[in-house]
Amino acid sequence: MAGSGERDYVLGTHREEIERLGLQHRVWRPHVLECWRRAGITTGSRVLDVGAGPGYATVDLAEIVGPTGEVHAAERSGNFVQHARETCAARGLSNVRFHEQDLMAGPLEVSGMDATWCRWVASFVSDPAKLVTTVARALKPGGVAIFHEYLDYRTWRLAPPCPPLEAFVSEVMASWRASGGEPDVALALPTLLEAAGLTVKHLEPKVFVIPPSDFIWKWPSEFVEINLQRLLELGRVDQAWTNAVRTALRDAAADPRTLMITPMVLEIVAERRD
Repeated sequence: MAGSGERDYVLGTHREEIERLGLQHRVWRPHVLECWRRAGITTGSRVLDVGAGPGYATVDLAEIVGPTGEVHAAERSGNFVQHARETCAARGLSNVRFHEQDLMAGPLEVSGMDATWCRWVASFVSDPAKLVTTVARALKPGGVAIFHEYLDYRTWRLAPPCPPLEAFVSEVMASWRASGGEPDVALALPTLLEAAGLTVKHLEPKVFVIPPSDFIWKWPSEFVEINLQRLLELGRVDQAWTNAVRTALRDAAADPRTLMITPMVLEIVAERRD
């Protein structure tokens, strides 16, 4: 979320990106469901999905809270909102309300929420403090804000080390910041939450260490493939550079002894004070 057009998203909002986000959600889904359960999201809850994307988490939340609960999905991309609406309709979920708007452009008319869910949104917006304020205002006293945001993106490495992948990670971070975002935004979130009237209740780092045979390997490897093309489109790299990264990752994946360490995510649960 870094502007006003569909292509202003770091990787766009096209069909391939919707599919990649589906894979990403499948990788993280067991951890997310457990996080929501511990945070108290249950039947009858009212939940705001902040930066809902194509609606994968929205659907899970709608099914958890059931017909006596309610999910509000806030998302800027019309492409993503359409996909989410169609998925909810296909599953017969009538307890979802969509808000197609840029969270940086104006107030969100949602209040009294039991919980908010925000994954990899704060790292892309131009003003994380404004996002946190929006979240705080949407919650009722005692409601909880739940975040999954990157804490240390440079933990994304291979063992043994792979310099082309490390160069790729550095370029991704640089392009991210050039668009107005901050990949390591979780470093700032606890302080921003406290300032907005929330008390941090839970902090937990999340990182995977996986061989090529693990299903999770597909998540970062598909990100590499799509982002290489995006970096080329932006003119930040040339074809030879992208080929070197692609070859190095393919060679690493062919060796069953390789390990991938994924970018570190911080899970945060904070409660709104009275």
